[in-house]
Amino acid sequence: MAFNYKKSITFRLAQTAKACRARSGAHLSRIGLHPGQEAVLKVLADSDGLSMSELALSLGVQPPTVTKMITRMSAQDLVERRAAANDGRLARVYLTETGLARVELIDRAWKRLEKEALADFDDKDRKRLRKLLRLVERNLAASAAHDVALDAEIDAEDAAVSRDEATAPEALREPAE
Repeated sequence: MAFNYKKSITFRLAQTAKACRARSGAHLSRIGLHPGQEAVLKVLADSDGLSMSELALSLGVQPPTVTKMITRMSAQDLVERRAAANDGRLARVYLTETGLARVELIDRAWKRLEKEALADFDDKDRKRLRKLLRLVERNLAASAAHDVALDAEIDAEDAAVSRDEATAPEALREPAE
């Protein structure tokens, strides 16, 4: 019997994430933002003046992605880049007044989205779902960390095999294809 992916939790979770992102995008577009920009503004609201690499780490994205986002958001007057006081080569990102005002609108949009998504949930169900989703997130993060460790282990084994092949006597080496 084939795996019925439509009944799997992970499929439902992916579909839910898509629906959430689409609905969030609708709310964000009303306040002049694109999905992802709200996360930048919220991170900066918590810790204004981050470097580009610190911002990338906080958002869980690659530095070039942050560079593009900040360039676009600077053009919208949501953030500004300033040279660090102690190192002129290092750029730090700060909220502008416009960006700070949008943070309040983001909070309202997120509250609206939360209300829509959990309309038929009681408090107990909301708490349970939040706890279960944190557990899923933790499990997936642990799996990803395991993959990184496994990749490093495989790379080390490959390097050792390459070294062994390079130092093996000619007669023991496998013929080149």
